[in-house]
Amino acid sequence: MRSRLLPLLAGTALVAAAGTATLTASAHAADCTPAQVVGNGGFESGSSPWTASSGVITSGGGQSAHGGSSFAWLNGYGSSHTDTLSQTVTLPSGCTKGTLSFWLHIDTAETGSTAYDKLTAKIGSTTLATYSNADAATGYVQKSFDVSAFAGQTVAISFSGAEDASLQTSFVLDDVALDVSGGGSTPPPTSPPPTTTPPPADTTRTPAAPAYTVSLSSDSTGAVWTGHESATFTNASASPLNEVYLRLWDNAHGSCPTTPITVTNVTGGTASALSVSCTALKVTLPTPLAQGKSGTVGFDLGITVPSGADRFGHDGAFSFIGNALPVLAIRDGSGWHLDPYTNNGESFYSLASDFDVTLDHPTGLLVPATGTSVDSPGTSGRTVTRATAAKVRDFAWAAGPFSKVSGTSPAGVKVNVYAVSGISTADAQSMLSTSTSAVDAHAARFGAYPYGELDAVLDNSFWFGGMEYPGFVLDLVSTTALTHEIGHQWFYGIVGDDEYNSPWLDEAFTDYATDLAQGKTGSGCWSSVSWASSAEKITNSMAYWDAHSSRYSTVIYTYGKCALHDLRRLIGDTAMTKLLHDYAQAHWYGVSTTAEFKAAAQAATTTDLTSFWTQHRIDG
Repeated sequence: MRSRLLPLLAGTALVAAAGTATLTASAHAADCTPAQVVGNGGFESGSSPWTASSGVITSGGGQSAHGGSSFAWLNGYGSSHTDTLSQTVTLPSGCTKGTLSFWLHIDTAETGSTAYDKLTAKIGSTTLATYSNADAATGYVQKSFDVSAFAGQTVAISFSGAEDASLQTSFVLDDVALDVSGGGSTPPPTSPPPTTTPPPADTTRTPAAPAYTVSLSSDSTGAVWTGHESATFTNASASPLNEVYLRLWDNAHGSCPTTPITVTNVTGGTASALSVSCTALKVTLPTPLAQGKSGTVGFDLGITVPSGADRFGHDGAFSFIGNALPVLAIRDGSGWHLDPYTNNGESFYSLASDFDVTLDHPTGLLVPATGTSVDSPGTSGRTVTRATAAKVRDFAWAAGPFSKVSGTSPAGVKVNVYAVSGISTADAQSMLSTSTSAVDAHAARFGAYPYGELDAVLDNSFWFGGMEYPGFVLDLVSTTALTHEIGHQWFYGIVGDDEYNSPWLDEAFTDYATDLAQGKTGSGCWSSVSWASSAEKITNSMAYWDAHSSRYSTVIYTYGKCALHDLRRLIGDTAMTKLLHDYAQAHWYGVSTTAEFKAAAQAATTTDLTSFWTQHRIDG
């Protein structure tokens, strides 16, 4: 059973399938002005003039839009359910050509080629196409139909999704359009309307080469920060960049619209209202940005750290400030990635970026941070910490009267351990030893640690155990947990991935690396595997795991690393060691995917791995 989050668009009242909304267009019999006659085809303006089942028009819950922030999501419940979506339009009689198009994304928990769940697209009473769970694919695909035969008619464009009693299938629609043109004659009838093959989606990840410059000043406690941030970026895609999205991840810790992260006085573009539970801010650029061209958006920034020993929270006098800086979302072949925040794991997907961050704070507060830090005197009683980091995916820091111990690993990495009050000097020293050992062990397997120094911040009150950021980790006093979080410097930090849609690529690989660093072989661990359902897979997304949270760590961490141990036993230690080292090098500062890892693994052995992926439920 899949639980869907259904945030309604602000000020929108969705109605059931009863009733219609009519959009009219006028034209003379032999005169046609080319036009697009579907209203609100991108669902960005609420529900009108659409008629939809409750919850269909939305902007979150685990799916993302093809363009903008909103879309239509039919089904996806994993139980018997029917959703509908329709709009009545008029095709001018003087226009002899009509083309209906829409972008469709299908994901499913069903397996095999049997069509259990179906989506039917119609114009009037004519069925244009029927899609099913068997058509599921990554990302959106454009569908296009010749509807010239309906010139001069007022007809309903409608979609109906029917889901059976088990295993979800989601039919996600966006950017519906009906373009009319031509004139002077009556078009011949077409029955059934033929389909056309759309051009492939542009898979280039953009905006690329982000560079962030940040200047913030704190209050006396280190829990409130104000200042300015700017983000410079380049459009790497052949498709123009009309807008960018900023992810304000920590607004998930507030009650939207009252948020702990505030962005005001935006320059370099026009800001829209916050979306995706106040974690996404669309900024429309003044003019479309062509391939290779760069832009900059700037804004005033306010950060108020809430109470709680969290990855964004303060535990008494100690503040932990992860994911607080707005960062650019990615557009790729699936459109803009505007996935919701998850507290169960991570939602983060960002390109390697450069950060130059200046933090003005009371001298009595130590401020460990991502990157290499240099302190200089500020105004009376204050210190300015400037932290710079190249090729990192995020930036985090902490503030408080920490105790600090430092050392250098045998390979030359500077390591700092910061501890809250209540953690003994002996424990801090033990964690320093763990850190220097772990960073060198991981580096020997996957490639040298590139970030200069590493900060570990310890608090035994962390409910989540540990959390990774580039060059900066939060953790309990735990050798295994700290070795794991430091392993994340390679898997998601250096070798990036889409953490919301492919969480196994960072968590399973890091847990496997932790085992290797601690001399564990994972012998026999796959023998304890027991799947909860046919839909449960190592490669499932956080949308699935948020609906099945009790199984998340078991499958992603334990089954995931056990699968990698099994792969090592199958192809041999030497081949597996070379595979992971070469794979890390090939994706250094890049983004990895399941398909790319499977291809690399197959290239590393003469053994056919098809049955291995099936047995271990690794899809993609």
